[in-house]
Amino acid sequence: MSNIAFAFLLPFIAGLFTGVGGLIAIFKKNPDKNFLAICISFSAGVMIYISFVEILHHAHESLEYAYGYDLGFALATLAFFGGIGFMAIIDKLIPHGEDIANNIALQSDLTSEKDKRALKRMGIMMAVAIAIHNFPEGLVTFTAAIHDPSLGVAIAIAIAIHNIPEGIAIAAPIHYATGSRKKALAYSALSGLTEPLGALVAFVFIMHVFNEAVLGFVFAVVGGIMVYISFKQLLPTAIRICKHGRVILALFAGMAVMAVSLIFI
Repeated sequence: MSNIAFAFLLPFIAGLFTGVGGLIAIFKKNPDKNFLAICISFSAGVMIYISFVEILHHAHESLEYAYGYDLGFALATLAFFGGIGFMAIIDKLIPHGEDIANNIALQSDLTSEKDKRALKRMGIMMAVAIAIHNFPEGLVTFTAAIHDPSLGVAIAIAIAIHNIPEGIAIAAPIHYATGSRKKALAYSALSGLTEPLGALVAFVFIMHVFNEAVLGFVFAVVGGIMVYISFKQLLPTAIRICKHGRVILALFAGMAVMAVSLIFI
């Protein structure tokens, strides 16, 4: 039970970091875009490395144990690309990568009431989009933490880092449009609460049929989801915000930090 409680706590804490981004947006007029881009790229590096080195490895092991080497490897590969396809569908229906970059780059030069209403709508739609995208991240963190708490912590840290600019992308236009810090902070914080909701769904549907085969499929899908988020959302967003070589260096730094941490975990 203590392990389950810990697995629920991680996505809850990671989700709260959208609220941290909201705080930055409402109290600092122009957040350092270079720093934000580096944070996003660093978290992408962590997620890419951990997906290929740890998560996909666990998926292969579990499915090969359940179905034999050849079939297990094939099923893990299919499930991995299934996770990529799942996130691609969500991204197609509810795009949010470009909007994050655009909202962070927002300049306070829109003064008419019509412009402010449009900004408010943009911030609310951003909150809805991010809330939907955060849902599978909660599932990812919970599932990893149940299997390996240290792996769950590493994933939660990467997700928390990239939740900060998402919170800024929500709060900045709402704060400017309404003048209300409370509303801006509320929308940014609430968008992160779908992460513990994703953890709850994982608990209800996965924990009751938990075996090596289910674990393998879930980890393979989770790996695909994280790779898609990193390559399609995080890295392009970081490059749009800051077209600088340090973004790519931050990506490799994230990989290196994750590699070193796994040696000592």
